Amino acid sequence: MIQLTPSHVQSIRQHGEADFPHECCGILVGIFGEDGAKQVREILPISNAREEEAKRNRFLITAEEMMRGEKLARAQGMDVIGFYHSHPDHPAKPSQFDLDHAWPIYSYIIVSVMGGQSADFTSWELDPEGEAFVSEEILEKGGE
Repeated sequence: MIQLTPSHVQSIRQHGEADFPHECCGILVGIFGEDGAKQVREILPISNAREEEAKRNRFLITAEEMMRGEKLARAQGMDVIGFYHSHPDHPAKPSQFDLDHAWPIYSYIIVSVMGGQSADFTSWELDPEGEAFVSEEILEKGGE
């Protein structure tokens, strides 16, 4: 399970709409709870570093941006717990490309943006064998 505030969800949706028709992306900073749940405390929107012609269906977070996310998390006593991105005019389900580039433990939030408006909002985790994604429950809780 992953827990976000309504404000986090709204920010991710707005980022997807703002970057449409390209994919948006960002880093999820928070804590791995004792019960196995991940708690998002901060989101770090990232500019999609993919070459212009590929931004519509791919995203890239550079090593520098990843290090910035790690430093931000450590400075606050937290961890990078996942990532988010949008699927312009496609369902909020992971693609084969998403699977091929996923890492264990992390959450992968996908927001579908259809015609410029955010739609489905899902989260996924890599299965223990690293062969498929499994749906992850999203809990919206708290406020900001």
